[in-house]
Amino acid sequence: MKLWEKNFEVNKEIERFTVGRDREMDLYLAKYDVLGSMAHITMLESIGLIGKDELPVLLSELKGIYELCERGEFTIEDGVEDVHSQVEMLLTRQLGDMGKKIHSGRSRNDQVLVDLKLFTRHQLMEIADAVKVLFDELIQKSNQYKDVLMPGYTHLQVAMPSSFGLWFGAYAESLCDDMLFLQAAYRMTNRNPLGSAAGYGSSFPLNRTMTTQLLGFDSMDYNVVYAQMGRGKMERNVGFAIATIAGTLAKLAFDACMFNSQNFSFVKLPKECTTGSSIMPHKKNPDVFELIRAKSNKLQSLPQQVTLIMNNLPVGYFRDLQIIKEVFLPAFDELKDCLQMAAYIINKIEVNEHILDNPMYDPMFSVEEVNRLAAEGLPFRDAYKKVGLDIEAGQFVPDKHIRHTHEGSIGNLCNPQIQQLMQQVLDGFHFERIIEAEKQLLGR
Repeated sequence: MKLWEKNFEVNKEIERFTVGRDREMDLYLAKYDVLGSMAHITMLESIGLIGKDELPVLLSELKGIYELCERGEFTIEDGVEDVHSQVEMLLTRQLGDMGKKIHSGRSRNDQVLVDLKLFTRHQLMEIADAVKVLFDELIQKSNQYKDVLMPGYTHLQVAMPSSFGLWFGAYAESLCDDMLFLQAAYRMTNRNPLGSAAGYGSSFPLNRTMTTQLLGFDSMDYNVVYAQMGRGKMERNVGFAIATIAGTLAKLAFDACMFNSQNFSFVKLPKECTTGSSIMPHKKNPDVFELIRAKSNKLQSLPQQVTLIMNNLPVGYFRDLQIIKEVFLPAFDELKDCLQMAAYIINKIEVNEHILDNPMYDPMFSVEEVNRLAAEGLPFRDAYKKVGLDIEAGQFVPDKHIRHTHEGSIGNLCNPQIQQLMQQVLDGFHFERIIEAEKQLLGR
């Protein structure tokens, strides 16, 4: 079934090529297509295009399809082109001509736009929750091991004293900044394109403010041409938010793999999170973090993939945009999976509290000694030279008692302030608005 089909059939090979994986991708959007349709027909009834007696019947049937989606039982039947066609066909099969009325005042262009936005904002809410879980694990570990020192590195050379409090806490604060990108992406996503039709509006007196409120959007994409121009732009902007979180995860995963190796032995990963070798009985490989690193690096290419697909397209809709769904829709599950795995391992990771027993790390206390001498009145450059000569002569004896007190240092991690930063960002999403709007629409 094709909504546009008239008195001829498309060549089967052409159909295979043009449909591609679209039916598969549309399953991600199914329940959101239903939500959009429920809001749209409620609005159509208010302007007289659907009868007052018809609306409750249509809504009831759509709720049934929504529940089918939630149970994972919704399918797009063979020969049906897309999710929009399948939903309309199910309605028409049950309600006859009444089901054919739901498409008045819209196009598949604005229909897929609203589906994508409803899907994406829901996924961003789940990503935010998963980021918060990992953030809490990192803060907990930062507080737990705040007094355990470890080497800090520059150029992969032992540099200055650091601590596990700093290491865990650094990734927690990084996630705060990542969440700002996520919030910006959410704000751009949470605007209503419904009513833009094929990109040029409709001669029907549509009430776009009403559908905006029914679906819990913050506002609408006002200009109907811009609403269509947003296809691809939204996915690219969300891709940047996904990529920045993935960048933090990839860096954390690299550190964890390196610090878990025998040459470092700074941390020990939980046994159930490592794999063995078919030939070397001693091996405990950090496969989970290696896969997190690889998947996160792949996710960092998402905005570039979207950009290259949509690049240089003029105003209006083009079939090129269909391909964006193939790289965009599955990315959320992949990122959530990585976040959940990282949080699980961080929760169970063990820290070596005796790293500094090894004298090879003694030189990292050299700056502490230079600063001590400078505080006693010796010019800094003279103190630097004296300590350097002592190290070369093998006469340097480190004082391993660290006395850092400034904000964000070993002795003053500022974790409560970092937690406050995260909470401020989370509070700025106002997810409760979309949750309440969807409940109202579904009558729950």
